[in-house]
Amino acid sequence: MTARLPLFPLGTVLFPGLVLPLHLFEERYRLLMRDLLEMPEPRRFGVVAIELGHEVGEGAARRLAPVGCTADLHTVQPHPDGRFDVVTVGTARFRLKEIDRSGPYLVGDVEYLGEEAGEGAAEAAARVARLFHAYRERLLSAGAEADEPLELPDDPVRLSYLVAAAAVLDSGDKQRLLEAEDAALRLRAEQDLLEREIRLLEVLPAVPAGQFLDGAVHPN
Repeated sequence: MTARLPLFPLGTVLFPGLVLPLHLFEERYRLLMRDLLEMPEPRRFGVVAIELGHEVGEGAARRLAPVGCTADLHTVQPHPDGRFDVVTVGTARFRLKEIDRSGPYLVGDVEYLGEEAGEGAAEAAARVARLFHAYRERLLSAGAEADEPLELPDDPVRLSYLVAAAAVLDSGDKQRLLEAEDAALRLRAEQDLLEREIRLLEVLPAVPAGQFLDGAVHPN
C-alpha cells in the first residue's frame, strides 16, 4: 500500500530518531511549510538523500535515493520575511515508488517499511555497543568534540539507528545503513564500518573538530 508524501531532498541522510533542524528560505519550501501547517498533526514530509545534484534550486536534485525517512514537525519558528526555522524528528523509513514533479515541490508515492530486529540482533547489538564506545574514545582522543556521553539504548532497532546517525561516515555508507532490511543486518554492517574507522583513527593524527556528536541525535 502506498501513500502520498511531500518530499524534501537533502544532501544528508535522515534516520528514525534523529533530530533534524532546518532553515527554510526557498519559496517552494516556504509553501511546503505553509501547506503542512494547514494540515492536522502529525505534520510530516519525507527527507530523501540526493544521489545526483544538489539542494538549492528548482530541478537541482536530479536523482534521489530509493529509501528515505519521514520527518515530523516538532517546532516551527516563522520569520516576518516568510522564512521558517523548524525542528523535525525522523520517524519512519519509506521506499520511494514514484515522484510527482508537477507541483512547486516534489511529492512522492511511498511505501512504508517495517522495523524488524532480525535474527541475532541482540548479539550484534552488544558487539556494536562495545565497538561504538571504543570508536568514540578514539575520536575524542583524536580531537573530536562531543557535548556529552551518549546513553546507548538496549533495543537493537533504536541502537542501530543511533549508531548510524552518530558515526562519522560518508553519505553512501549512511544510505546503505538506512536501507538495511532489518536491525541485525544494519548492526553487522555497522560492526564492519566501526572496525574500519577505528583502524583508520589509529593512524590519523587528528580529525576535524566538531565532526562528532553535535547534540543532534535523539534516541527516542
